[in-house]
Amino acid sequence: MRVSVRKDGSALSHAPDNWYAIDWHRVERNVRGMQIRIAKATRESDWRRVKALQRMLTRTLSAKLYAVRRVTQNQGARTAGVDRELWDSPESRWEAIGRLKRRGYKP
Repeated sequence: MRVSVRKDGSALSHAPDNWYAIDWHRVERNVRGMQIRIAKATRESDWRRVKALQRMLTRTLSAKLYAVRRVTQNQGARTAGVDRELWDSPESRWEAIGRLKRRGYKP
């Protein structure tokens, strides 16, 4: 699976190629920075900017990595979801990130 290539064909700098290569500090910093920008735009009532930033956040690799990590390392991590899938190995988590597409997750 190739997660490290953008739509325009350019390679991402520092894009991980497996679950163990992820720099979690960088991922959390990226997601937190976007959340702060969304909160600031909300305070300023700039709703067009809020929507654009939310869309940008949900499409970033960092947000997908962070989401899968949160879901697989919480209290209910050993319970399958509504799709009856259990992401219990690093390989299955990595594949799950690749399946989080623009149009939503398809079980």
